[in-house]
Amino acid sequence: MSRINVDATGSMYTKMCRGCRLCCKGAKMVLFVTGACARDCFYCPLSEGRKGKDIVYANERLVKSDSDAIEEARLMSALGTGITGGEPLLRLDRTLHYIKLLKGHFGERHHIHLYTGIAPPDDVLQKLAEAGLDEIRFHPPMEEWDRFRETEFNRALNRSKDLGMDAGVEIPAIKPVPEIIAAVSKAKGFLNLNELEFSDTNYMALKERGYTLRDDTSNAAQGSEKIGHEIVLNNIANSRYCSSRFKDAVQLRERIKRVARNTARPFDEISADGTIIYGEIKGNIADALRMIKEMKTPRRLYRLYDDRIDMAWWALEGLCKARGAAGWQGSIVERYPMEGGLVVERIPL
Repeated sequence: MSRINVDATGSMYTKMCRGCRLCCKGAKMVLFVTGACARDCFYCPLSEGRKGKDIVYANERLVKSDSDAIEEARLMSALGTGITGGEPLLRLDRTLHYIKLLKGHFGERHHIHLYTGIAPPDDVLQKLAEAGLDEIRFHPPMEEWDRFRETEFNRALNRSKDLGMDAGVEIPAIKPVPEIIAAVSKAKGFLNLNELEFSDTNYMALKERGYTLRDDTSNAAQGSEKIGHEIVLNNIANSRYCSSRFKDAVQLRERIKRVARNTARPFDEISADGTIIYGEIKGNIADALRMIKEMKTPRRLYRLYDDRIDMAWWALEGLCKARGAAGWQGSIVERYPMEGGLVVERIPL
């Protein structure tokens, strides 16, 4: 029996593949290469903005050129990339291009894994391996889970291992999967289980099949965690259950913190969650700038933009106390560190 590791979010594993270890550090860029997909999985959580759209995103950034993907990876000091969709192999040339691009720019140590709902023929697997793909995660249709060892996915799993790639199966935790466990164990691959989640696009399909929300504060489906835990507890040597809470509380937060460390301005305060906190002035910024200079505020503590002034929040508090009847407004802002990042809170002063 392998050792079982459990964290505070409910995630559980015996041993994690390298791709998951880097995700836990928030060190993997998510490269969405297309929203096109020939499958229609009832549990697919993909948003309306991406589903069926032949577009590319690096994390939340729309990719219009190779430099966009490189810059996004650089901003978060990415140690690797997870390629996803839609179905990446429906755009094979594009997928191969990005694997080669990222490996060429960041080096062979930049770890790349790919999700696919297709069991590729040997020549496609060969191309992926030659391009530099490190890890492949197969997502077979649910109707094949109970006869997995008879399917082309089992052949592709074993062929991927033969070509030197790490390989495994990644599916939502919906039901026991003894056939997949047996195949993965024999191939010395891995099994990743994700907590089933409600989204805007799959809500009705899940509800029609009798799924309910676990509680009022989560998008997770009732019972998915129990199934995921049972599979790992009756474990194979390399299995992981990833909770909905983990994706937000650990994976996303750690990625945001990496971005914040690379992009924060000298006066930005970085919170424990990776958001940045600063002061913002709008309105008559010419008058505000005059006051800033009169108070001999060090230049490193503020930055002038066309429509506003951003500055250290504590310096803005002092400025507001001396403001008098000036025609400008000050606020303390907390937002995500990406350019144009979501504002979490705004406190008028």
